[in-house]
Amino acid sequence: MFKFIYANSAIIDEVIYILCGIVCIMTGIRGLKNKKAPIGTFLFWTLLGILFGAGKFIIDSNEHGGAIVGGCLMLLGALTLTKQVQIGEFKAQDEEQKEAYGKKVGNKIFIPALAIGVIAMIMAQFKSFKLAVDVKDGADVFFGFTSAQTLGISSVLAIIIALIITKAKYSETKEDTSKMLMQIGSSSLLPQLLGALGTVFAAAGVGEIIGSGVSAVVPPEAKVLGVIAYCVGMVVFTMIMGNAFAAFTVITLGVGVPFVIANGGNPAIIGALGMTCGYCGTLLTPMAANFNIVPGAILETKDKYTIIKAQAPVAIPLIVVHIILMLLIGFR
Repeated sequence: MFKFIYANSAIIDEVIYILCGIVCIMTGIRGLKNKKAPIGTFLFWTLLGILFGAGKFIIDSNEHGGAIVGGCLMLLGALTLTKQVQIGEFKAQDEEQKEAYGKKVGNKIFIPALAIGVIAMIMAQFKSFKLAVDVKDGADVFFGFTSAQTLGISSVLAIIIALIITKAKYSETKEDTSKMLMQIGSSSLLPQLLGALGTVFAAAGVGEIIGSGVSAVVPPEAKVLGVIAYCVGMVVFTMIMGNAFAAFTVITLGVGVPFVIANGGNPAIIGALGMTCGYCGTLLTPMAANFNIVPGAILETKDKYTIIKAQAPVAIPLIVVHIILMLLIGFR
């Protein structure tokens, strides 16, 4: 079985992306029932579904495929910018129905959410089991699930578990899925786009430009100022990009290596603290939409920045703690 999955890994990944595309297209069709911006909502989700399901085919089958996909992404941005992507009108449950449903399902409602994490964690460990599925250059190739397979399979299994627990009808499941996806809205695009942006910035040498800018203010031998510049840089760049992983490559190459590690910093400790310091920026930015904006949309908070405001009093002291820790233990 593992050899089959390994041999057909690319096909399985595409099947998972096609499933994501189908969900988006279903949401687009549901958007036609909207009173506000039905055409824009339909176009946004349908285009996104096509990109998920057929994006690879478009690029592989057409010499201008990359430009076509890029044009579609620009159109998605234009639809969002002009507020043409709206949440539809959905039938709300009354309080009695909610209470009865809550008593019926109880705490079992958390099982599907926990199942995603547990199943994904187990699947991610398969590489450590060292199950040889191929030989390349005289060395064994060990089996491991791809990220798409890990998240896709765990999500499908979680949906099945949820259907068993709740005994929900297909129509209810489809309606609630469309509702949640519309609540998330264009923020669902940010993780993918920001991840790609980090790669583009690194390839464009943005880290070197930032490093040369910092060198004009911070002397190379000033260890304390170097640490402050690195930590603050990680926070600010993460706030801009919404992704600590994307910021890490750029800021570590531009500031961390020449101003901290070059002054005797332990690369492992400096790198670990730099990454977690970046997450302080994640707590403070709407660009990290999957953490800070999407939960607010799902919880239907009056202020979409409620979560950021609640996290800020914790995030700001943590930045100072990271600077102190880096100075105390990062140069041993």
